[in-house]
Amino acid sequence: MILYVVRHGDPDYDLDSLTPLGKLQAEALVKRFTVHGLDRIYTSPLGRAKETAEPTCRALGITPEVLEWTSENTAFRDFSVPRPDGGREWSFGSCRNTEYLDKAKELGDRWYETYPFTECHAKEGFERICKGSDEFLASLGYERDGSVYRITRPNDEKVAVFCHYGAGTTWLAHLLSISPPVFWGTFLINHSSVSVLRFPNDKEGFIIPMCLALSDCSHILAAGLPVNYENWIEY
Repeated sequence: MILYVVRHGDPDYDLDSLTPLGKLQAEALVKRFTVHGLDRIYTSPLGRAKETAEPTCRALGITPEVLEWTSENTAFRDFSVPRPDGGREWSFGSCRNTEYLDKAKELGDRWYETYPFTECHAKEGFERICKGSDEFLASLGYERDGSVYRITRPNDEKVAVFCHYGAGTTWLAHLLSISPPVFWGTFLINHSSVSVLRFPNDKEGFIIPMCLALSDCSHILAAGLPVNYENWIEY
């Protein structure tokens, strides 16, 4: 099986929809996915993810299914911390501070016991996404067993999930058995980017997912669109 984790296109967060640029990014994904095709398409319940998936669904004639556990609203509820002005922000930002990241590394699997994760529901949020992921992959023929997967039904399908940054990076950390603070602190995924994981059907019956690409934006380049990380970093 090939699993594609796709972040939504450039968003209008207030309207939970795509900007004009985001719509062009969504159309660029059509050309990418029609080359080899997809067998299944899933989206988060939020509008910007559904809108990003829609052109591909239409082109391939696939009706998408919703995965509630990939909602960014729920992820933000679990992983956000208070700001001085009374608002809230992602706790992930602290992982780019060496002091906080080192403390999280020292705790290993108990990373959520250090600041700022103690100020939110990081443990519960991570466990919720892990549970959603494990149930989802079990339905596709891969049951989680520690950090590997037992093959219960060999699967040669191509499966795409259109979701978000917070839920998406947390999910990728679980799939690849990487500590979430390490993943959050060292990897970024761009708007409409595609991360590709291969679940090989090994004859031994157990597999480890292989990351073939992370935050790939080649379809954006092919469409002649600007490749700027969140309209901030040109690369």
